[in-house]
Amino acid sequence: MSTPGTAGTADTQDTSGVSAADEGRPPVLVEDHGAVRVLTMNRPELRNAIDMPLRVALAEALEEADRTPGVRSVVLTGAGGAFCSGGDISSMTRLPREKAYERAQAAQRVVRAIWNTPKPVVAAVEGPAYGAGTALALACDRVVSAADARYATTFTAVGLAGDMGIYVSLPARIGPARARQMLMLPEPVKGEAALALGLVDALVAPGTALTRALEDATRLAAGPPLALGTVKRMFSETPRSPLDVLDAEADHQAGLFDSDDFAEGVAAFREKRAPRFGVG
Repeated sequence: MSTPGTAGTADTQDTSGVSAADEGRPPVLVEDHGAVRVLTMNRPELRNAIDMPLRVALAEALEEADRTPGVRSVVLTGAGGAFCSGGDISSMTRLPREKAYERAQAAQRVVRAIWNTPKPVVAAVEGPAYGAGTALALACDRVVSAADARYATTFTAVGLAGDMGIYVSLPARIGPARARQMLMLPEPVKGEAALALGLVDALVAPGTALTRALEDATRLAAGPPLALGTVKRMFSETPRSPLDVLDAEADHQAGLFDSDDFAEGVAAFREKRAPRFGVG
């Protein structure tokens, strides 16, 4: 089940409500580590449950990272030893369909920002990643998880079915049959089970997820940005017929052959040195 006071969905509440603990505190912390930008959801007293201000701030921070030339990769994490415990139930209320749709689209804006940027986004997960927290982590290109982190698609706990890309990311990772069961009969998954299912990509000791994610993001930041962006685009454009995929691969590959990154990669190989991508 979800953490008390939170649920497994982005909320659909009035945008005017801000908790006393949130007063004067940025909902998202932004810190650069060289070419890696770390975005930290900052509602630790509620295990970073998503309310409207956090949702908007996170989308804006991701979009700003996309626009910033010096940022080559992004790490997404949560403050206080938790990733995200889901939507903030205390700020939810029943809404007419039209207003609820607008707020649901605000949640989708966060995932669109992750999927639309050509820059790799790595999730560093400690503690709970429930409902929208699971969806948010799985929307990233890589998930680095503490061994005791917990994942559960608890949307149905409050009579909802799921959003934030969960119907794309979850089946892509664990297959449609398992995804259906995980959404209909949500049970927490953690540690080795999460790794075995394919929910996460790397398992590390508790308290070290951010350190490992920074290492991975630094490695990605040093990679060829055009090629990495193409990898993201190719996966985001599926499903397609196999023959269409062949044409798309050829089209993208042809463009990369005429890029500074490709020329640098070949030169570095011939000169037996590490390539310096993205500087041309």
